[in-house]
Amino acid sequence: MGTGTRFDVMVVGAGPAGSVAATVLARGGARVALVDRSRFPRDKACGDLVGPRGLQVLHDLGLAPPPGLAVGDMVVVAPNGRRLRLPAVAGATYPGRALAVPRLAFDAALREAAQAAGAEILTGRARQACWADGRLDGFRCADREMRADSEVRADVVIGADGAASTVAEAAGLVEWRRVLWGFAVRWYVQQPVDLPVIAWWEPTPWRPLPGYGWLFPGPDGRANVGVGVGMQADRRGAAAAVRAADGFVAHLRRVGLLAPTANGRGQLTGRLGGWLKMGMVGTVPARGNVLLVGDAAGLVNPLQGEGIAQALASGVAAAEAVLAGPGRAAARYGGELVARHRRFLTLGAAAQRQLLSHPQVIAGVTRALTAPGVGRGVAGAWALLWNDLVEGAPPGAARAVARAALAVGTLAAAPGATRRWFDDLQRTAALGYRCPSSSVAGR
Repeated sequence: MGTGTRFDVMVVGAGPAGSVAATVLARGGARVALVDRSRFPRDKACGDLVGPRGLQVLHDLGLAPPPGLAVGDMVVVAPNGRRLRLPAVAGATYPGRALAVPRLAFDAALREAAQAAGAEILTGRARQACWADGRLDGFRCADREMRADSEVRADVVIGADGAASTVAEAAGLVEWRRVLWGFAVRWYVQQPVDLPVIAWWEPTPWRPLPGYGWLFPGPDGRANVGVGVGMQADRRGAAAAVRAADGFVAHLRRVGLLAPTANGRGQLTGRLGGWLKMGMVGTVPARGNVLLVGDAAGLVNPLQGEGIAQALASGVAAAEAVLAGPGRAAARYGGELVARHRRFLTLGAAAQRQLLSHPQVIAGVTRALTAPGVGRGVAGAWALLWNDLVEGAPPGAARAVARAALAVGTLAAAPGATRRWFDDLQRTAALGYRCPSSSVAGR
């Protein structure tokens, strides 16, 4: 893996955020190293759905995702079995559909696009931070095959290395006690599924799982089934999440959403787990010459766990901020993230804290929203608000209700710690953190 070249930008992590950032940077003339510890293709624990905003980012970049399955409406299932269909509607800034595509193929395609744009692909684990003049200057990277370390140095470092980001840790950008953690487990099952399903489950009556499960359609008749559990700042709940996943799968079989195992049908394969860092709470997205994108920045929807769309958008924003001038990149990028996500994440993160602290509220809210005479009236607004699609939504009653709910929820969250965190981030971005200029801008 050895290289004697100094780069303009080192991107650590070749998931969706890192690969898109590397693509935009390389297209802009920057010398980019895209470093990942894994040999590709490699898998990730995920629901495998690229949401409407994510598809729009790819379209705007002229990047075609690998073949997948178009997905529209979604069905939500309350603990008591009541079901409600949430409509998928195109907005002014996004299409009215998502795409089901396995991460094994999706991430590999984006990495190949970065390489085609001119990024240099390196394989190795960012193991030890390198410092120069008080700033992060790159990493010593361990290549398991060569059994040797190589230094990769760069003027700007972009951390796209997931929830437990080495870059974020090295740069001191995370307050671990404040992070909203989640853990997800997923399998694949050979079973056709018509519509994506989100389901809540109560192991005991009115004591629901602190999260939700899913059953999503996929290409070639293979469905994605999994469960995500929120645990606030306490990461010791991962083992409990795995145990809960087994119980949730049994629940799906009991209610007829998942086929019983018989004659080889309904067998679960490829179990994989992974951490989620949600709501941007506890993470400073940029400082000096270091920018965090995707899961590393905590850009996961705290209400329903979506992260790919946010990862793609943040990768573009970080790259454009660097190309506009690395000396102000952190302030520019951090300010854009706060402006883009502050209202929704303030509401979402505060709501998640309350729901996890009072699980009986989850039981009541899901029952109420799916009740006859209620569900149909709120379905459109629920779909917009829950999926963070209010901005750019088409005019109508659903948008009006969703906007009102967002305003009320944001106001209710104003006195809390979550709002104060975003206020601090906004002040930090306004102050700006300069780093030495390099040849990236204007190349």
